[in-house]
Amino acid sequence: MALILVIDDDPDVLDVIKVALESAGHEVLVAPDGQQGVKMYRARPADLIITDLFMPGQEGLETIKQLRIEFPEVSIIAISGRPTGGTMLSVAKHLGAKAILQKPFLPAELLKAVEEAL
Repeated sequence: MALILVIDDDPDVLDVIKVALESAGHEVLVAPDGQQGVKMYRARPADLIITDLFMPGQEGLETIKQLRIEFPEVSIIAISGRPTGGTMLSVAKHLGAKAILQKPFLPAELLKAVEEAL
């Protein structure tokens, strides 16, 4: 299937997303923040990136902007669990995210968004 890079500072969220994606046959790489995620993508470009918007260090919108400048064709799904995340998810969509998901989301919702983004 696809190689997917997941960027999130919450290890529990990373685990849930990783299990869901791997159960659907995808290979998954994980990064704890935007800076690590960009480095990992440069070293091994993934078919899709799923990134949280609120993280320490380099946050998600900055990560999306940087990736879209360096790799204009990259497919990105933005996720957020913050109450104010809806507005930020709209901004992420404007910056080029192919899909947006508000946490908590069901594995089926994630897999549908991944399928559409790929």
